[in-house]
Amino acid sequence: MKASAWLIVPAAVASAAVSAPAFAVQYLTVEQAQKILFPSATRFVAADITFTPALRQQVEQASKVRVRNDVQPTWRVEAEGQTIGWFFLDEVIGKHEFITYVVALTPEGAVKGLEILDYRETHGSQVQHPKWRAQFVGKKAGAPLKLDEDIQNISGATLSCKNLANGVKRLLATYQAALR
Repeated sequence: MKASAWLIVPAAVASAAVSAPAFAVQYLTVEQAQKILFPSATRFVAADITFTPALRQQVEQASKVRVRNDVQPTWRVEAEGQTIGWFFLDEVIGKHEFITYVVALTPEGAVKGLEILDYRETHGSQVQHPKWRAQFVGKKAGAPLKLDEDIQNISGATLSCKNLANGVKRLLATYQAALR
């Protein structure tokens, strides 16, 4: 067999890998999630949190999770001029791709709800199921949010579960440090 024939198989495999379809599902937009999590809201006021070095250190120490971005997209949620909660937009890495999600907090800083906006992984989309997301409701800053203890793992989605739990833990610490 000629040497050039040996190149055909690797070239075909490389070509197939490059043209393999990507997997991504957009479940909700930010606006749709806002309406689901705060149906009585009359206004969402942008209140982005900018991390100073001191705030970053405080959040990382409290949550034991690294703060990746300099700004945390946040909204104060109002109804009839009163603050009824907080709404955070965030991303965490699943296994290979980002998961875009939102967390709604009560005015006291307890999780009101979590919604997955975009899921880009090929496996593990079960984190979108309401029963799994409901595990976070009522959690506050300082809650362990430990996988296989107070947050159930999903077989085939371990990294997505772990990183979403860590993301929520970081957002709760951010609320505690910056908004409380």
